[in-house]
Amino acid sequence: MINKLISAGFGGQGVLLLGQLVTYAGMIEDKHVSWMPSYGPEMRGGTANCNVIVSSDPVGSPVVTNADAVIALNGPSLDKFEKTVKPGGKLFINSSIVEKKAKRKDIDVYNIPASEMAIKFGNSKVTNMVMLGAYVTATAVVTKDSIMIGIKKFLGKSKAHLIALNEKAFDAGAKLVR
Repeated sequence: MINKLISAGFGGQGVLLLGQLVTYAGMIEDKHVSWMPSYGPEMRGGTANCNVIVSSDPVGSPVVTNADAVIALNGPSLDKFEKTVKPGGKLFINSSIVEKKAKRKDIDVYNIPASEMAIKFGNSKVTNMVMLGAYVTATAVVTKDSIMIGIKKFLGKSKAHLIALNEKAFDAGAKLVR
């Protein structure tokens, strides 16, 4: 089993955290993982993406050129990374802010209104968690339980009050692809 993911969007949308959570969950499940971030110098508002590999075998290179899945949180990310999804792969689009439709017909496309759902929860910062819930449910690359352990670790004690909100957002995204 090998799963290659590209998570991409504007800085501040949590695309790197999303990738870190998948990577951490993979480690919890004794899988081989890699996480390689890429972002512009401006951070918030600039472009950001990460390559994540979760595998039952050792990972030779952290670079993803032929992705099993792409999560595109904004239009420029869809434009840049749609072509990297391998035939039969999965493309997750934040349909709340991306007006374009996927061009390809040889992949599974999930239009997830992630930003809109996050706003309904009262915190736009959980947009990434809505997308993560959809991705994890559609791919089964890791379990929700492992993701939740990661969320608790990354939020820490100072932000423990946000754990329930993040889980609620994750579950909302999961429900959209069931």
